[in-house]
Amino acid sequence: MRYAVFLRNGNLGRPRSPTRAQFEAAFLESGAASARSFLVNGTLVFTLAPGERPRAVAARACAALRARCGMVEPAFVRSVGELQALVAERPFAGRVAEGRDAFCISFLGAPRKPLPALPLASARGDLELLRSDDTHVLSISRWVGSSSGSPNAWLERTLGEPATTRNWRTVVRLVEKYSGPDGSSGD
Repeated sequence: MRYAVFLRNGNLGRPRSPTRAQFEAAFLESGAASARSFLVNGTLVFTLAPGERPRAVAARACAALRARCGMVEPAFVRSVGELQALVAERPFAGRVAEGRDAFCISFLGAPRKPLPALPLASARGDLELLRSDDTHVLSISRWVGSSSGSPNAWLERTLGEPATTRNWRTVVRLVEKYSGPDGSSGD
């Protein structure tokens, strides 16, 4: 089975972020059988060595990244199958994102404080939170004036806990690449 990990504030090669090689090596040395960075935003897909658990591998990899490059951000792990099922639901069907607006998915830790009832929109109109479950929130970030709404900032402020957000297209592309009928990447 394949798993995806999403680092908070992980921009590969930036200060206090790993390089691609460090990111992949941290997972391989922490119990992953394979590890491939996906894009440069701190997203990685990995498989497990026998007897390993995905969150334990990610926790050890994060400790290794702290030691190697000073990365102190949390990682959020989801199975590629879970992401595939979510993409198949087409959760943004019928929604409109114009110009620089973006469909987003924010990954949450558990347990956590409950969110207010959704859907809801920010007072400024730059953020629409559409739906959530225990592991993620789907939203639309809209440009208003010279900036866009930040689902991550809103969620962290509201929950008092870390989260990480990706553009929905990132998850769709990851699922397309890593959910072949045999679970292979299709490379």
